[in-house]
Amino acid sequence: MNYLATGYKHIQLDENHVPIIEGSTMKVVELITSHITYGWSPEELHFQYPHVALGKIYSALAYYWDHQTALDSDMKQRLEKVKTLQHQAPQSRITQKLKERGVIS
Repeated sequence: MNYLATGYKHIQLDENHVPIIEGSTMKVVELITSHITYGWSPEELHFQYPHVALGKIYSALAYYWDHQTALDSDMKQRLEKVKTLQHQAPQSRITQKLKERGVIS
């Protein structure tokens, strides 16, 4: 796979211009989602993702803050796609059974 350089150490763009953390398959938005959702600090992100060096995490955070509008839009589109797919997917058998028993609504 060919990657394009960015002005950020450890951050590359894949063929779809999605920012990826160098030396991994992790997208910057995946790391940022954990940062935003759980409020994890860079050190906690490193603890949760030990395969990503702390310097790469800081670089990903810097990339996010400098491209926040575009990445927030990307995360919103991904969430909308997930919601659409969830709505289209048939209910699992376990969900059906739990609803039948009144355990969930």
